[in-house]
Order: sequence, then C-alpha cells, then structure tokens
Amino acid sequence: MSGASIVGVGGHDVAIVGVGGHDVAIVGVGGHDVAIVGVGGLGAPAAAALAASGANALTLIDDDLVEVSNLPRQPLFDVTDVGTPKVEAAARRLRALRPGMRVATIRARVDSGNAARILAGHGVIIDGTDGLPSKSMLNDAALTLGIPLVHAGAVGLDGQLFTILPGRSACLRCLFPELPGEDDMPTCQQSGILGPVVGAIGFAAAAEARRILSGEAPELANRLAILDGVRVRWRTVAVRPNPRCPACDAARTASPPGVRSLA
Repeated sequence: MSGASIVGVGGHDVAIVGVGGHDVAIVGVGGHDVAIVGVGGLGAPAAAALAASGANALTLIDDDLVEVSNLPRQPLFDVTDVGTPKVEAAARRLRALRPGMRVATIRARVDSGNAARILAGHGVIIDGTDGLPSKSMLNDAALTLGIPLVHAGAVGLDGQLFTILPGRSACLRCLFPELPGEDDMPTCQQSGILGPVVGAIGFAAAAEARRILSGEAPELANRLAILDGVRVRWRTVAVRPNPRCPACDAARTASPPGVRSLA
C-alpha cells in the first residue's frame, strides 16, 4: 500500500491512510484487514476499539489536519495534535495504546477513481465519512470489490449503523433508492453532533467488523440500527434487498482489479 505507514499492535497489523478529509483505518484481524475510512468522530473510536481488542493491522486514510473543534468527539487526538495530519496523530496514539500493532497511514481522499486501488484486498470496510456522496461512493465501491461494508453515520443527537454484505444483503441504495440531495440533508455543521453519540456508533461499528472477521453473522445485515441520543435508546428497522437495485446489479457485472468474490 503506497504512502501507508504500518504499525504493529498486539500481534496485529494496523495501517493508517489519509484520504481526502477522511481518515481510513485498516485493521488486520485473524489474517484479514479492516479499512476504516474516516478517522474522525466515527472512525477514531472504531480504530481505538479495534486496536484495544487485538486487531492485527489498521490503515487510516484521510488528508485532514486535526482542528481544535475535533477534540471534544475524536478521542485519538489532543491539543498537542492540532495542525497535524489526522493519520499521523492517530498512528502515534494507536502505537502507544498497543506497541506491537502495525499501523499504516495514507494521506489522500478516497473517491471513485482510487477506491478500488486503496480498498481492494481488505476484509471489511468501516465507513466513518461525512456526507452522502462519500457514503454512496463507498457503498458502490464495496459492492464492486465484494468487501463487507459497515455503514456508520451520525448527526445531531441521532446515529445509525447498517452492515452491507455484497451479494448477500441489502445495500445503502436498497435502503435509499433515490438518495436525497446534500441540500436536503442536515450536516454536522448545521445540526451539531453529540460526542457520546458518535462514540457509541463508532464502537458498535468496530464490533460489527470483528463479528465479520471472526466468521460470525453480523447483527445488522438487512437491519438498520438507529440510536436516539436523547432517550438513549436503540431500535432496528428491517431492510429488504431490492431486486431492481442498480448498484447491486452493476456490482454483479463489474470486475475491477483486486475484486474478491464472496460466493
């Protein structure tokens, strides 16, 4: 993985990569790698949880710098990291947490042009990005590559989690056949974000990734989990695969470099 820095943590390999305003962590567990795209409010707690639970390797992908506004909800950073690339600061903290873990860093933005090259070969992707366009792109990339994707999102006092098993479960476009425009969706900048909510979603995303890598059935394939941060309650909504989903249909006929079949 070019541009990635590797750190060993507790017998597991962790790569940290910087990708366009998003930090991506990739953790190897039992011979598999986990890619966390976005090491901010969602990805930072996910990376920390995976490292603490004995992940082999992490790759963090992002091109953002740590800002003061990140500190209340991104637990891998403190005031001394302000102005530092997130992937570098996160790598240092993860190395301190688990001195034997390998961590790689890549500073870049994951987009439709480089997603296959960056993400191919990993066992699971955790989506810690902001914004619907990035999440839609990762959904499509994961389907094409045949890699399970744990979709995580949060805004205001609410969060959600949804696991996508390409070819075996509903995807994000099955859930939202017509994705709303960015102007129709509130952003964290507009609605704010509660630190404990993104922390809970990030930790839950890490747990789903561990289930997949250990061969267990994920809890949230074909189920959308929603966290109500006001009442501190979880609820789940069943989601059925859409036989006419264009993203799932396109993935069935795609064969980019590095694609692995899950059949």
